[in-house]
Amino acid sequence: MDGERLRCYWSKEVEALLLTYKQFETLIPANGKQGAAHTGEDGRFVEDLLSEYLKKFLPNGIEVLTGFILRPAVKTGGSGKKRKSDTDEHSSQLDIIVYDSQNFPIFQRFGNSVIVPPEGVIGIISVKKHLNDGDIEKECKALYQAAKLCRSLDSASSKTSVRGPFLSLVSMKSKIKKEDPDTLEWIFKRMQKVYSIGERPKYDHLINYIGSLSDFSIHKKKSKLERGELSAEYIAFNHTENELHLGLQYLLNGLLSVYYDETRRSIIRPGFTSFPAKSIEMSLGKIICSTER
Repeated sequence: MDGERLRCYWSKEVEALLLTYKQFETLIPANGKQGAAHTGEDGRFVEDLLSEYLKKFLPNGIEVLTGFILRPAVKTGGSGKKRKSDTDEHSSQLDIIVYDSQNFPIFQRFGNSVIVPPEGVIGIISVKKHLNDGDIEKECKALYQAAKLCRSLDSASSKTSVRGPFLSLVSMKSKIKKEDPDTLEWIFKRMQKVYSIGERPKYDHLINYIGSLSDFSIHKKKSKLERGELSAEYIAFNHTENELHLGLQYLLNGLLSVYYDETRRSIIRPGFTSFPAKSIEMSLGKIICSTER
């Protein structure tokens, strides 16, 4: 199997991304510590940097945004009855929302900051400059809750569940350093802790990728247990000198696999409007028309 040209190409792209961030630190240095002088701007610069790289390679019609997901308990495509007993729900603020704005509307937009319905969400990405111990559980919980807002979406046939968004936690560099268990095993144990509380999670609600572009990648794949149950197997790699391409490739591959998934090819109407229950005030009459649309 070849593909060496692509691996080399993506490695160079990640090298350029990391170098661009280092240049930011050079121009706006922090005295006596790593990073830039202004922590808030430092974090936003990392989000903007990753967003711009994703925009370069995703198809037209997919936007890379930031903001909130709002799941209103209103009629959707098909019968619309699945949300009959629900209440309106919204996510916490999300660093990156990859959204199919070509096929789905947006509730509110201020530049790249948006409030969107869940139907058009392709991916949700939490972004960190440096990955720290407390980030794993916190961000996995936030992504888990956001993914559940995209639940129970039916295709036009009302028979097939629509594939959920790609979920990931990405950093420029990791500050997590563990020995027993080692760093990657320690991260997985923190993930297990999040998903062991409450009901058994759905496969699509589990995080797809956790990684430091400089250091390592952890990604999810489907696996079947002996008794036929579905499980999520997590595969880990420490990046060698020639494997910087892994992080960016996992992100792009995951987002594109959701976007092109066959369950998303039949566009359904999102929950976008809401009318109160009200009896008809008056009927003005009827006009007979053709059955053709």
